[in-house]
Amino acid sequence: MEKGLSKNTLSAYRRDITAFLNWLDARNAQCTDASRAQINAYLADAIGAGAQARSTARWLSSLRGFYRWLLRQGLVAEDPTLQVERPRMGRPLPHTLTETEVESLLAAPTVGTSIGMRDRTMLELLYASGLRVSELVGLGLSQLGMEQGVVQVTGKGNKERIVPIGEEALEWLQRYLGGARQELLSGNDSHYVFPGREGGALTRQAFWYRIRHYAVQAGIQKHLSPHTVRHAFATHLINHGADLRVVQMLLGHSDLSTTQIYTHVARHRLQELHARHHPRG
Repeated sequence: MEKGLSKNTLSAYRRDITAFLNWLDARNAQCTDASRAQINAYLADAIGAGAQARSTARWLSSLRGFYRWLLRQGLVAEDPTLQVERPRMGRPLPHTLTETEVESLLAAPTVGTSIGMRDRTMLELLYASGLRVSELVGLGLSQLGMEQGVVQVTGKGNKERIVPIGEEALEWLQRYLGGARQELLSGNDSHYVFPGREGGALTRQAFWYRIRHYAVQAGIQKHLSPHTVRHAFATHLINHGADLRVVQMLLGHSDLSTTQIYTHVARHRLQELHARHHPRG
């Protein structure tokens, strides 16, 4: 809370710390007495059970934050995580979609139904704006700037940003708000743009399921999630010449190095196209 982290991030940290406390409890140990050797043993057990380097690095980050807090509270004399090495990680390219695959995905919902219209509008907005799924499902009516063609969102660390959404997504929003949304609400009231049952927020898990359903309909075989569409948004912008700093602002990344992964994705895609189509590829 001190860092202004999102509820999802706080929930992840809470799970990480609880798992460590349970591990200590099974060994009749207390967190205030934990040593560097025990931290290393915990991470080693996790890796031995098949955990990936990225997961163990996050767990170590959670424990470091936890022990810094214990240190400030005077509950421990020293931080046992200080000399624990962070697991080495490669930098895997994010899963993304081609422009043709995105078109197929967007066309999959049946817009003759209120749910299909809602889902098509959500997909259009997601691809047009690159919002995080939590930002999309939690979007309120007051955050829409229909006249300006923008949405105002509050991302990680309570940082606000304004994102343009383009004419196509704006048209779908207008059509959806003018009819399908009222049908979905069935007389209930809601401040959410994309309400679920009885006007409450649609869950991230429900939208993930909807995307997987439409991916199957569209014949897309790749691993797909709402984040994949966010990756496609960023990759396609860079492929078409967008400035990296602009993409950083649109995505809400605090650090440019996080955005730079998309330059690698674009370069990787260009190499694939060259190898496939050039006579000496």
